[in-house]
Amino acid sequence: MSNSTSMKESWGTTQTIVRIAHPERYSGLERIMLAAQGDLQRLLSAFFADIITVQLLYATNTPRTTPASPSSPIIQTRKVELKCRSVVVCTATSTVTLTSPECERLILDEGFAIGQTFRQMGKVPEFELGNVEIGKVAGSMEGEEELRRTYTLMSPGIECEILEVFSSRDMFVDGEESLKKKQDRVIRHWSPESDTSSSSD
Repeated sequence: MSNSTSMKESWGTTQTIVRIAHPERYSGLERIMLAAQGDLQRLLSAFFADIITVQLLYATNTPRTTPASPSSPIIQTRKVELKCRSVVVCTATSTVTLTSPECERLILDEGFAIGQTFRQMGKVPEFELGNVEIGKVAGSMEGEEELRRTYTLMSPGIECEILEVFSSRDMFVDGEESLKKKQDRVIRHWSPESDTSSSSD
């Protein structure tokens, strides 16, 4: 059973219920994404029917003087972009606390993303949803809104505090069309006509 104030989850022998606070504020698809427990990349891939790639923007670690343990944790702060066809669909900023050599190896040596780390270990993490917010997309001329959530994932050897920002709520309504529009913006941004640094003969 989840103890989060933003989401309540319970189950019995034949029933399961997931309740997100103020469900009327979000579409059904948004509620599914908000309840994702380390498998967001998988759900986004199913939604877009395409590959979702994790691109690491930065990662910094505390010193690795001894193997990770509860008494000597290694802490990593990281930021990644989840992309579909070169379009950023979600940005995640995380603080990852490692307390086992296995998790240290998977994250720091083998470079697994957080979701893949849990899958590699065969673990379903404990999940607690924190805040959920809706805000305006910075610089948008069309009044686009973004969806944010904070949450925690925990399993023996690893604890992750994560802030995710879904780039536009439109993608959960328009799906493929929204992705194509953003692809067109990327293409126009990098087209030769928009490259002011080039010179003509």
